[in-house]
Amino acid sequence: MTTETRSAAPSRAAEAPGRARALAAALTPGRRTALLTALCFAVMCAVGLQGWTSVGLGGFDLGIFDQGVRGYAHFGLPVSTLKSYHHEFPPGFSLLGDHFSPVLALLAPLYWIWDDPRSLIIGQSLLFAAGVPLIRRITAHAFAAAEPRTACRAADLAGLVYALGWPLLVAARVGFHEVAFAVPLILLMLERGLARRYGTVVLAALLLCGTKEDLGLLVGAYGLVLLLRTRRTGDRAGRYTGLGLLLGGPVASAVAITWLIPAMGGQPGYYWNYQALGADGGDAVRHLLHNPFLLLQTAFDQPLKPLLLLWLFGTLLLLPLRSATVLCLVPLLAERILSSNPNHWSIARHYDSMLWPVLLVATVEVLGRLSAADRPERSVRRARRLGLGAAGIALVAAVPIGLAQLAVPSSWTPKASEAALVRAAALIPDGASVEADNQIAPRLTARADVVLVDGTPRGREYVLTRADKRSFPFKTDQEQAARIQLLLAHGYKQLWAEDGVVLLHREGTEPVPGEHVPGPGSTPVQDEVPSDVGHNLFRG
Repeated sequence: MTTETRSAAPSRAAEAPGRARALAAALTPGRRTALLTALCFAVMCAVGLQGWTSVGLGGFDLGIFDQGVRGYAHFGLPVSTLKSYHHEFPPGFSLLGDHFSPVLALLAPLYWIWDDPRSLIIGQSLLFAAGVPLIRRITAHAFAAAEPRTACRAADLAGLVYALGWPLLVAARVGFHEVAFAVPLILLMLERGLARRYGTVVLAALLLCGTKEDLGLLVGAYGLVLLLRTRRTGDRAGRYTGLGLLLGGPVASAVAITWLIPAMGGQPGYYWNYQALGADGGDAVRHLLHNPFLLLQTAFDQPLKPLLLLWLFGTLLLLPLRSATVLCLVPLLAERILSSNPNHWSIARHYDSMLWPVLLVATVEVLGRLSAADRPERSVRRARRLGLGAAGIALVAAVPIGLAQLAVPSSWTPKASEAALVRAAALIPDGASVEADNQIAPRLTARADVVLVDGTPRGREYVLTRADKRSFPFKTDQEQAARIQLLLAHGYKQLWAEDGVVLLHREGTEPVPGEHVPGPGSTPVQDEVPSDVGHNLFRG
């Protein structure tokens, strides 16, 4: 080694820390926020678009919301034939009669730019990403009494854990739902509460009540949190706001469920899934008064229910339980663990995305208290270990639940049956009336009059279905094969068939046995949950 080489090596080593410091200085808090926000958007959008390219997103629910938001984009009501026909709602029924979610109208401008179901995937990704700066500001509030370097690292880590949170990945993987709005709105309400900006707290609460009818219960629970936190302070505005939310949130939910949803064509009690408690709300109250332990019995009558609670809190090392903010979860968790519907017991659907903001904020608040500069050094070290442990578990959980699939090339391509659905859909002319397999329905909603192919023939021009692979809402593929044979025997002709996919065209005018179209007197029905649902925490 020459003298010049020996002298250059220490020089480069000395320059390395300088470059690291320069890079850290360049990444100001604002730039780190922007990077984490972009990361969240990119990952969530990629997960959603992966579902689209692999034909993994169905008419239930992406196609339903596509039809509904397209109605808003054309200055009409959010009508969805996929929803109304399959569940036998009367003509004119809108999605406001299903769930009271007028906030969906805010997505209409996306359809003025790009009239495509993928606009909803992009919109949902933007809504999730909007939570990154909010969780970082919440962390700054929570760590205000900590050392500045500790507070900065906590904000970065909280932003990363939120951006790659497994509940957001699951919600992105299963398509779009109105609760995408709930994620940033809950964070906004909590952050503005910590900042004592109660006007914005009330605005966020009002928008939450217009996101889904049961979110008024979460608003009411947050009102209780505000009351508890301001009861011994001079913050009168906080107490009045808390009292208003505590009373107003449940009232808003009651009004939406009792009057607004039925006024838009919904059926009162349609989503009552609490048969173990009683036939309806009044019956449940009577039973509970007679046997108060019925709540506890119902909450643990299935193995998946305690497992759900263990997963939600255990993956964050039980830290959320040490913050009053966790009370906001009580109404939403009670809805699920008391439910008789097995779809509510797993983490395979979008329900946990509404819980994620509260779980994460509660965790950050606890760690912030333990990390205060006036706390013993032992407490600060313990908080650091707990924070790193909880973050590590949350990030590790995100890998198999959503992140790993992004790196698997085969996950981006449809399987043979789904690819055949896409080819068959291309043969259907624009403007046609179609009964479509659930998985292909979103590919047709932008250019055809689409309903779901189910157990009831609808007399449509085209029927696109599968004979050898079960598709929602059928219980077995044999039912689908029998449906094809019924149509072929009563006026339909097979136009195309490949990889189990069949495209039929109606040639005659004879009615198909059982053919029915919902009319003014139709009585809405619910789906029967298949027997294989409700046995796995990680599968729907």
